Amino acid sequence: MKYNSEWKDYQVIATSNGEKLEKWGEYKLLRPDPQVIWNTGANLIVKDLNAHYHRSNKGGGCWEYLLPMKDEWTVSWKNLTFLIKPMGFKHTGLFPEQAVNWNMMIDLIKKANREIKVLNLFAYTGGATVACTSAGAMVTHVDASKNMVDRAKQNMKLSNLIDKPTRYIVDDCKKFVEREIRRGNRYDAIIMDPPSYGRGPSGEMWKIEDNLFDFVKLVSKLLSNKPLFVLINSYTTGLQPLVLRNILQLVFGKDNIDAYEVGIMCNDGLILPCGASGVKTW
Repeated sequence: MKYNSEWKDYQVIATSNGEKLEKWGEYKLLRPDPQVIWNTGANLIVKDLNAHYHRSNKGGGCWEYLLPMKDEWTVSWKNLTFLIKPMGFKHTGLFPEQAVNWNMMIDLIKKANREIKVLNLFAYTGGATVACTSAGAMVTHVDASKNMVDRAKQNMKLSNLIDKPTRYIVDDCKKFVEREIRRGNRYDAIIMDPPSYGRGPSGEMWKIEDNLFDFVKLVSKLLSNKPLFVLINSYTTGLQPLVLRNILQLVFGKDNIDAYEVGIMCNDGLILPCGASGVKTW
């Protein structure tokens, strides 16, 4: 298990009965979390709670706003700043547990002491894009959602990185990778953060259990002659770190692979599991 303890603008205050109480900057949010199958006895409906996300029995859900708050605001991690906004499916536009991977990638890129080209697939709002760019990398950011790519640009602007040589691509990741292979483009580092399920802009189906291994094999064709790292991150409940290790080993060889759970240290003393990551370095 790895977790980052450097957040000042974010914390998990308490967890219980399928929910987590978080503080994002000045606001407190209560959201469902499938990993919280325990009961700590904590009262999560605190008097200064700003918003509570309720799941619907029919799927999805909605936010209940209890105290006045901005539609969107910012939080900072080190010298990086991110836009936060309560959105559908309980999202806020940022996965703060990924700071443990941001640290690792920043360190690898800086120590490489050369120009590094990074491909960020399923890149969402660009946490990894911002981190890698801040370390000096040239990043190609790919996501099927135009709204998420636009928010990534906002995060880059907030972190004073908008003028860096970054490519933003709205596309199905598999189709983009296939075109890049045909074009002969290559990357020194590849990041992928695939969803459990998803559809591309033209209705392309994605199911992580069925598609991830073949996708990693396809992506391997985009590595340069001097690769730096490949990182796979997954939030899929039940997908163990060893699964990611095995995939990386089968595609890239068994040396220099690290696979681990990713979590957040909560104020109540528990560590909240937030998925798994696997990384291959050269």
